[in-house]
Amino acid sequence: MQYRDTRNFLSKLTLHRLWNAARVLASYYLTRLVKRPVQWGMPMTISFEPTTACNLRCPECPSGLRSFTRETGNLKADFFRQTIDELSRDLIYLIFYFQGEPYINPDFLKMVAHARDKGLYTITSTNGHFLDDDRARKTVESGLDRLIISVDGTTQETYEQYRKEGTLDTVLEGARNVVRWKKALNSTTPHIVFQFLVVRPNEHQIPEIYRLAEEIGVDEVKLKTAQVYDFERGNPLIPTNLKYSRYLPGEDGSWRTRHALANHCWKLWHACVITWDGMVVPCCFDKDATYRLGNLKEGSFRDIWKGDAYQGFRKQLLTGRDQIDICTNCTEGCKVWA
Repeated sequence: MQYRDTRNFLSKLTLHRLWNAARVLASYYLTRLVKRPVQWGMPMTISFEPTTACNLRCPECPSGLRSFTRETGNLKADFFRQTIDELSRDLIYLIFYFQGEPYINPDFLKMVAHARDKGLYTITSTNGHFLDDDRARKTVESGLDRLIISVDGTTQETYEQYRKEGTLDTVLEGARNVVRWKKALNSTTPHIVFQFLVVRPNEHQIPEIYRLAEEIGVDEVKLKTAQVYDFERGNPLIPTNLKYSRYLPGEDGSWRTRHALANHCWKLWHACVITWDGMVVPCCFDKDATYRLGNLKEGSFRDIWKGDAYQGFRKQLLTGRDQIDICTNCTEGCKVWA
């Protein structure tokens, strides 16, 4: 099934988008060579936040913990369309996710359809609790290209240890609904992915998630390592099989990140995040929008992307990424410890 998804993705490319991507890539490698920020082109990827609200209470998620210092709200469709109309000529794909559960926003699928009309490859990530028969049909009809459903356990007992207040049967029925409507509407999209966040309570169920996905008719399974905030003294969520861990134990009993930080980051050159209320932040690790590089309700995206605040942040990253708190628990642009 993955070849269909790849073919669909490639069909979205245009000469202009490829030229923009080449300029961005060249400027990134030139930056690493000269060790000062050079930025050509516009972003290839945008993550747009439909909402900060969520129905679950996952223990390592600011939405689940209700721990944001920023306000909770929904992305407005008019603001979304205005922004995407400005950016769509250069963008290759659009991620409808940052924090929160996208389907809580009542206009979410209308925004997906608008992005489809702009020729963008669209992705969202959901906890799967809102995919009833009607929304499953509308999801397929919207033209969404990739649907990532978080399924972090194959039994309710295991699933709810991380997905607090979630119901596994509801999630699996939602996946079945989308599969059924794809067949009914003779659609190859969305490409459905079961994302399995590997933590200690569920690591023994990895073989079972593949069997379950095949049984339902899901296109792909992706295993994801978990980010935890308090890892220095160990954490009950860190898997015992360290193959699936972002953290490694030291001889003194403390834990450290698996990777050493390098002073460069591809994300700062090709992607960014836009919050529901129009703030531009550097990446998905800035969950509370601490590093606000601009406000789209006060200026254009191009001015922000090329502006002093963005270039200042890129310069700071090049000179000391270990001094930026959102970078210290991230694996982007890192090298493996020897």
